[in-house]
Amino acid sequence: MIETLLANELSNAVEALYGQQLSTDTFQIQKTRPEFEGDLTVVVFPLLRISRKAPEPTANEIGGYMVEHSAEVESFNVIKGFLNLLIADAYYLRFYHEKHADMAFGFQPEKDEPPVVIEYSSPNTNKPLHLGHIRNNLLGWSVAEILKANGKKVAKVNLVNDRGIHICKSMLAWQKWGKGKTPEGTGKKGDKLVGDYYVLFDKEYKKEVAKLIGQGMPKDEATHQAPLLLEAKAMLKKWETGDQEVRALWKKMNAWVYSGFDKTYARLGIDFDKTYYESDTYLLGKALVEEGLKKGVLFKKDDGSVWCDLKDEGLDEKLLLRGDGTSVYMTQDLGTAQLRYTDYKPQKLMYVVGNEQIYHFDVLKRILKKLGRNWADDILHLSYGMVELPEGKMKSREGKVVDADDLMEEMARTAKKTSDELGKFDDFTPEESRNLYEMIGLGALKYFMLKVDPKKTMMFNPAESIDFNGNTGPFIQYTHARIQSVLRKAKAEGLVFNEQKMPAFSLHKKEKALLKMLHNFPQVVQLAGDTFSPAQLANFSFELSKEYNQFYHELSILKEPDENKKFFRLGLSDFTARTLGSAMGLLGIRLPERM
Repeated sequence: MIETLLANELSNAVEALYGQQLSTDTFQIQKTRPEFEGDLTVVVFPLLRISRKAPEPTANEIGGYMVEHSAEVESFNVIKGFLNLLIADAYYLRFYHEKHADMAFGFQPEKDEPPVVIEYSSPNTNKPLHLGHIRNNLLGWSVAEILKANGKKVAKVNLVNDRGIHICKSMLAWQKWGKGKTPEGTGKKGDKLVGDYYVLFDKEYKKEVAKLIGQGMPKDEATHQAPLLLEAKAMLKKWETGDQEVRALWKKMNAWVYSGFDKTYARLGIDFDKTYYESDTYLLGKALVEEGLKKGVLFKKDDGSVWCDLKDEGLDEKLLLRGDGTSVYMTQDLGTAQLRYTDYKPQKLMYVVGNEQIYHFDVLKRILKKLGRNWADDILHLSYGMVELPEGKMKSREGKVVDADDLMEEMARTAKKTSDELGKFDDFTPEESRNLYEMIGLGALKYFMLKVDPKKTMMFNPAESIDFNGNTGPFIQYTHARIQSVLRKAKAEGLVFNEQKMPAFSLHKKEKALLKMLHNFPQVVQLAGDTFSPAQLANFSFELSKEYNQFYHELSILKEPDENKKFFRLGLSDFTARTLGSAMGLLGIRLPERM
């Protein structure tokens, strides 16, 4: 890319002018600020010890050398210690000629190296997916695709939390009050039906706690002695000992949930290469705990519970097995990590999990290290901020959540309402309209979720996400549709623009601005991969869309009298559309052919 070329030529300039060789990474090259003329700026201050001159004379000498000896540099100007270089049109025209028809532009071929295993979703089988899960799924899937675009082998995996006390709560509530209801009989998705009973358990449990407190029992004791909770704990114990009746109920209700999850994943466009289940991995975790006891790196308390002492590392003691022998989250995470390492021998084990679990993954790595698993250093917790609503945080056990299915349906309805008000799709068939509303609604949702830096907590407002003029998915989708409209008209006129010779004319400032943005796309893909941030691609897509719309409004395309310029602008439009498709495709967002 141009920065690499310039760094080499700057190295030659310094050697020719001042007699010293510098490595190319010595030079600080950055985009020129918009208020100054130029494309790229070289920071001269680090070179003054070699030139033994003031900043401006040094910059002028280097700039003059670059203009004379570099085919890429057309002119320069100096602002104090900053050398602003204007890149020649010929460089960008050559870039266009070489890359505009490259279907893999911006993407790297797959490298022959161990894979990156990335876990996302990780739902519980006691409730449907909600708004928080949507951010998790979209972030995990997008990061996986971005890593692939950077040449990484990737395994996308899911860990289903299908056992534990929370699962037993929904099972017990259905057993007590379900009256044999099924998804088929109620017409409800299975995950929603099971989730109803998880909420019902919490409601009845709170009644029992209040009653015990009313009878004089201290609150802390009441929360642990409520009969419903004791029954749920007893059910978990039966599950872990293999009780046939409990296991049969567990399999039946989980099957309902899996069927519901599959429908949600399909609509959201989420997939996995492999699914792990906590019910399989917790036993391996228990085996690792036993190994740790034998090695003396774990210890057992008088009540039979097993712990890891991390006080010498500035942390505290961590429970790994309860006194009754039942496992905790850390137990199964130990087992899952070991199983994934055995399955894949990965270069990285990535976990896409909210930032409230930072401590958990720190502890996981430390325990694995104590157990002699040096590959624990390859564990990476990709944490992200929570999704909040204007009315506050969500609470699953109280049923105060934004259901994922309901949200996707609302997004499609909002897309229809907004579009109808604008009269955009009056000539579409009903089926075309439905497909487009779905594409716009989900595009708006995904873009709104992914344009924010993953580490930031975000406020989700559906109404703001569907706007055909703002920093939104629909704006980018509309830009793509606009380009396709131009290309369809060109095709109807019999114009063939994909077999051009090397362009040979001066660029209009808007043509050059668009080429400069397209030229940056591979670097944006790389940066998104290095930082695990889809927001880099989302914001690039928005800026590219804005730039194209300015180009479209300022320059004639189909009515341009110069045939060479007309074909170039058509080709540039096509290049822009494909690059938008590549960038948004890495976010899981489809772009329509017409709107």
